[in-house]
Amino acid sequence: MTAPTTPKPVREWAPRVWEGADYFTWVRLLARNRFAVQPPFWYIAGIASCVTFGQTVLRWLQHALHGEAVARTRIAEPPLFVLGHWRTGTTLLHELLILDERFTSPSTLQCLMPCNFLLLEGVMKKYGNFFLPDKRPMDNMGFGWDRPQEDEFALALLGAPSPYYDFAFPHRPPLFPGSLDLSGLTASQLRMWKSTFVRFLKGVTYRDPRPLVLKSPPHTARLPVLLELFPDAKFVHIRRDPYTLFASTVKLWRAMAAKHGLQHPDTSPALDEKVFRDFEVMHARYEEGKKLIPAGRLVEVRYEELVADMPGVVGRVYDGLSLGGFDAVRPRLEAYVAAHKSYETNKHAISDEQHARITARWGDIIRQQGYATTRGG
Repeated sequence: MTAPTTPKPVREWAPRVWEGADYFTWVRLLARNRFAVQPPFWYIAGIASCVTFGQTVLRWLQHALHGEAVARTRIAEPPLFVLGHWRTGTTLLHELLILDERFTSPSTLQCLMPCNFLLLEGVMKKYGNFFLPDKRPMDNMGFGWDRPQEDEFALALLGAPSPYYDFAFPHRPPLFPGSLDLSGLTASQLRMWKSTFVRFLKGVTYRDPRPLVLKSPPHTARLPVLLELFPDAKFVHIRRDPYTLFASTVKLWRAMAAKHGLQHPDTSPALDEKVFRDFEVMHARYEEGKKLIPAGRLVEVRYEELVADMPGVVGRVYDGLSLGGFDAVRPRLEAYVAAHKSYETNKHAISDEQHARITARWGDIIRQQGYATTRGG
């Protein structure tokens, strides 16, 4: 009789994301929040202060060794952007699209160590796996240095204005109001945001010249700027039932604050208001911005359709964007589906009171997106 195997323990611990920041970005983050680190997190701030100093020294070394070559790098092929509100399935769609070996994407290592990934990539992949949890803090999706990641983390760690600074100090006002759609930035801040974004993508392209597939939920509200930088870019947008979205996004922000914050997570009604407001901004900016996208360069899908038929929906994306080569990718998609058939999405039950609040606030948008506003509808 075979003895039962002991399940592999799940790694939960991971360094705070801020440890990948440029030192000056880290100090500005502290100073602009009046150093409001709560006592249980003082040791984390101390560690991050030391680590980010080292990150910056290595950043200078990387620039000395690779800076000129990166600056000369051309992003020859227009990127494909995966758009959608947080928790709509953008990560799943991103992973499915880069199964196509013709494409590449910023990796988790590149996005969490944007200062010096060209120097440390090999070392971290070989020896640094213990730094990462097995799963993301907000759901059951896997984690790993080579997994595709959203470039918003890299932008924030390099000092560009970003809404992601908000989960560092959840009880403080937003550090850059309007950074979600870039409308609140000054002219100099916007120039800095653009140059940081392009420079990071050039670094990724310098390492791997294949066309980029990029995913970052805030980009959903930034279409005019994205089209200015990449006039020939292509886009796929995914949406999901907003009732599920609300509960899942509240959990996301609390999970990120708990994992990476320097204060205890916010449990006040202010977090609900943030989720309500961000959804409204993202929806409005996307509906305005998509009118600027030429025909044949945008495909819209639903999460519910994607999980029901991944190869079919991805095939529709290929057809709509004229990507070609889908027959070669389909076996990999089917293998991915088979390997993840036991994956369970998080369940987010909402009360009748929450349902009524969401309907009162988002009802028009929900109906516009084709979802029912009645329970069980």
